[in-house]
Amino acid sequence: MTIPRTGRVIAVDWGAVRLGLAASDETQLLASPIATLTRRPGKRFPMASFLARIEPLAPAGIVVGLPLESSGDEGASAAEARRVAEAISRRTALPVALWDERMSTARALAAIREQDGSTRGRKEDVDALAAAIILQHFLDSRRREE
Repeated sequence: MTIPRTGRVIAVDWGAVRLGLAASDETQLLASPIATLTRRPGKRFPMASFLARIEPLAPAGIVVGLPLESSGDEGASAAEARRVAEAISRRTALPVALWDERMSTARALAAIREQDGSTRGRKEDVDALAAAIILQHFLDSRRREE
């Protein structure tokens, strides 16, 4: 199932402890950070919290960041991201796409430093912004394909 070209898209920046969330506008031009969910290490994806957060947005599709190795290979984190994407797809019945998330956290950290110089104590901001960077890259890529 392919993500429609109109309607809000949600992005998930998957992490072992925090999950950054971002959403596009209805026209899929702009991605914005919306929240960061936290889970205890080793615990499952916080599906109930995730669904409660995205349901009011009525998304048309979901993008899950795929944490590839710097070589482009998939490791254990990528396998877990694939499992999360499958679980989201089953629970929401929405189309889900995986998107290379390499360097998204580094870009988010750089953006925050440019704004006010400090990332200390802002882990939640970093993860939500990383999700927005992943989503914006996905949206921009789709527009270039048209």
